[in-house]
Amino acid sequence: MIRIVTSTPAALALVLAASLAACAGQQQPPAPEQTEPAQTAQPAPAATPAARPATAQQPASPRDTAEIVFAERRIMVDYGRPFARGRTIMGGLVPYGQVWRTGANQATHLMTQHDLRIGNVSVPAGTYTLYTLPGESAWQLIVSRQTGQWGTVYQQAQDLARIPMQVGRTAAPVEQFTISLNAEPGANRVNLVMEWENTRAWVPIEIVNGGAR
Repeated sequence: MIRIVTSTPAALALVLAASLAACAGQQQPPAPEQTEPAQTAQPAPAATPAARPATAQQPASPRDTAEIVFAERRIMVDYGRPFARGRTIMGGLVPYGQVWRTGANQATHLMTQHDLRIGNVSVPAGTYTLYTLPGESAWQLIVSRQTGQWGTVYQQAQDLARIPMQVGRTAAPVEQFTISLNAEPGANRVNLVMEWENTRAWVPIEIVNGGAR
């Protein structure tokens, strides 16, 4: 059976850190919240001690995870969750026809301990980066082999696949970008769902040979 779990931030951080430990190259340095297309990365301005608040504040785009466990093995998406804050999102902050980092700050990562079939594409167990290519009426999910990078660092040569997504409208406006993994009862399938503003995009995921190692 599939069970949806909620883990502590510390535990999830350890899981993701372990999956990325073998990645080559250095991490991009921390930067202010960025949700612009992946191709338009801008250098981060240096922070000065005088500019820092006296007390810790809620991050503009807090980190979160969507996770399920099936046959004692995990599928997890780790991503940044920006807020709309009165801005036009689709076609504005997130331009149509340009690769989007699909969240904010550090790249959005998919970690799976199962072999998957996403849409019609086989995705072996491992760690990947997820990007999207939003459009007014059609989206694509980009699964990249590159991992450990800042979200604006996109290399098309690293694409494993580009997978069509279904697109619709949310029942109500969504203020904070949300990714969820929704299990289909009685099946080895989940839906990867992304929602922000009035847009909902999703793609089916099949768990391949879920009971076998």
